[in-house]
Amino acid sequence: MKKNMSNVDRTIRLILAAVFAYLYFNGIVTGTLGIVLLVLGGIFVLTSLISSCPLYSLVGISTCPVKENA
Repeated sequence: MKKNMSNVDRTIRLILAAVFAYLYFNGIVTGTLGIVLLVLGGIFVLTSLISSCPLYSLVGISTCPVKENA
């Protein structure tokens, strides 16, 4: 897969995943919403590790900086 995420984007996703996990495992958010946030956090971690977001590819967005060949 082609990388389409910048380091800032990856960091923000990892922070959000950590917040979602904290909210769920400390019982602050429970039930269906808690499980949805936990799954979303897992997706954020996965996409951050591979530096590619399938949704970005579908929409044509890339936050990855363009490398210039000189």
